[in-house]
Amino acid sequence: MIAVLGECVADAFADRRADGLTLRVLPGGGPANTAAALARLGTPVRFLGRLSGDVFGELFRERLAGVDLSYAVEASEPSTLAVAGLDEDGRARYGFHAEGTADWQWTERELAGPVLDGARCLHTGSLALVRPPGRDVVEAFAAAAAGRVTVSVDPNVRPSLATREAYAVERWCGFADVLRLSDEDLEFLRPGEPVERVCDEWHAAGARLVVVTKGPAGALVSLAGARAEVPAPAVDVVDTVGAGDAFTAGLLHWLDGRGLLGGRLGGLDLAAARKAATFAAGVAALACTVPGADLPADL
Repeated sequence: MIAVLGECVADAFADRRADGLTLRVLPGGGPANTAAALARLGTPVRFLGRLSGDVFGELFRERLAGVDLSYAVEASEPSTLAVAGLDEDGRARYGFHAEGTADWQWTERELAGPVLDGARCLHTGSLALVRPPGRDVVEAFAAAAAGRVTVSVDPNVRPSLATREAYAVERWCGFADVLRLSDEDLEFLRPGEPVERVCDEWHAAGARLVVVTKGPAGALVSLAGARAEVPAPAVDVVDTVGAGDAFTAGLLHWLDGRGLLGGRLGGLDLAAARKAATFAAGVAALACTVPGADLPADL
């Protein structure tokens, strides 16, 4: 089983009409997207999230059918809302309504006990690792899990909600075995720096596997300093919402299916890492063929 810790976000897509705007709301949030995609791929998954009792919370629960929610928190705070607009390439730009919402209010008590029992991997990141007041609780929980399970982190940068300094990637590499981020994330975090040099610094800080996704240009795989490129399948893009989250799900699903999760990835070589990333790129491409952060119904 893979455990995923983080937020659910209501993604409201704006459609302009002559009489104003209409909003089409779909369930999102990077960690929740990854959990849902893992379940669709057939990997047992547990979601550690704070789910509101509002109408969006009901939408999240429906979307996470098939995911173990036994340790999700029933939160009294409202859900986080993101209003998104799509550019001509299907990329989303978000405006967030996130003050005082459920996703950032973690307490130590809520993550205590057997929440990781049976897990081989913990995936976390995104806004849960950078938004106060819960970010310190989430980081401490992930750090304590290192060694017991494989830890995967996706920064999923959101400049409108957190500063560059909030993304303590070098510190996170001290407990993360897998670090997946986009080339846009990398440019925000380390502007103008060669990707190879940054990867090597993150390896030195502790992360064994670093994957930088590059949209239609594929992905760079860096395993303890050895590197390979993988292509992205060509598809008809509806939008790219959730593609990175789907990539992470595909990567972890492939590694789990080969018995490589559960420790510090000591049994992983570059050839296997490249195969995992190639499979993940295919999953991400499928996510681009349907609206919102989802996979095709006939997967």
